[in-house]
Amino acid sequence: MEMKISILDKPIERIREACDLVGYDFEQRLPDLETYLEGLVADGENDEGRLTVAGLTYLSKASSEKPRT
Repeated sequence: MEMKISILDKPIERIREACDLVGYDFEQRLPDLETYLEGLVADGENDEGRLTVAGLTYLSKASSEKPRT
């Protein structure tokens, strides 16, 4: 049974918009991002703004760790 956490809807939409602006492939990164944000919610974070910033930071770090080809 899959349950969707509705608190993530707005942060994920904001992150999607930011990724579109800077050219990140959001759809490819979405599964890892959702897992990361769900972990933050499980730890008690419920502020949409902080979740958005945390998600953007996560994606930024993840993209800088990938080797360039």
